Amino acid sequence: MIRNPLDISTLVSPRLSALLEKLVNDPNADEPPTLATARDFLMGLLPPSFTEAERLHHFDVSESLLDELNTLIEEYGPDAPAADFVRATASEALSRVIETVINDENRESPPTLETVREAIVDGIGARLVGEGVLDEDEDEGLLEEIDGLIDEYGPDALAENFVRYE
Repeated sequence: MIRNPLDISTLVSPRLSALLEKLVNDPNADEPPTLATARDFLMGLLPPSFTEAERLHHFDVSESLLDELNTLIEEYGPDAPAADFVRATASEALSRVIETVINDENRESPPTLETVREAIVDGIGARLVGEGVLDEDEDEGLLEEIDGLIDEYGPDALAENFVRYE
């Protein structure tokens, strides 16, 4: 798969990203979902009156998922893989580690995924467990999770882009 050099997933709202992620991870899907199949899925969730109104453009869609999806389809085409628009986020535990590394006063530049990996190897997880920021079991999978993000996005990706805000 050829990756777009621009991370287009950053253009997607968290709500739409979550919907697309559910479609992408659906084990019963016959084919990988596209933006068009995501739109069809979303339309199937809407009441018939909404669907008719959408076709007639008689309602305010400025904040709707459908409007956002239609904008993406206009820009990237209906056959664009939905997976390209799923935002990658760190787990809550890894997000806390990333935030700790970001807030390190001795840091001169924004941390990358590799910087966070080095902090994990150097024991930041155990330190945060000791401070009560992480539970003991949350420390266990940090290295595996950061390695997965590095494999997918590269060691130089800015860590702050993966922080999960809930």
